[in-house]
Amino acid sequence: MFEIGVRSDLSIAHSLKGEVFGPAQNLHGATYEVELAISADRLNNVGIVLDLGVAMQVLDSVLAKLNYRNLDEVETFDGMNTTTEYLARYICEEVIKQVAGKGNDISRVRVVLWETSRMWASYSRVIT
Repeated sequence: MFEIGVRSDLSIAHSLKGEVFGPAQNLHGATYEVELAISADRLNNVGIVLDLGVAMQVLDSVLAKLNYRNLDEVETFDGMNTTTEYLARYICEEVIKQVAGKGNDISRVRVVLWETSRMWASYSRVIT
């Protein structure tokens, strides 16, 4: 399997519901390093999974909808607990909407959100 990847950053504010989150139940900021990996079982007719510039544009367009926003005020997330895991899934699904079926044979998309250099959460989905 072939895989390409790009990285970007995301800064948000949010609060988390549930006693398990302690002080993070209050409004706070979070800055993530966002890693996007796109896989294919074979290369396309020009020998790539997807142009890296296109992958970067897609990731940037998805993150632009979230960057420097208070997610507690974003209608899309109304009633949701915007945990790192949840955000990884949301970003992955939004990327898939933009790249799947665009004339490439993408078989998997994975998003990793790094909270620190030692803590991360990810979500991946196989595209059929």
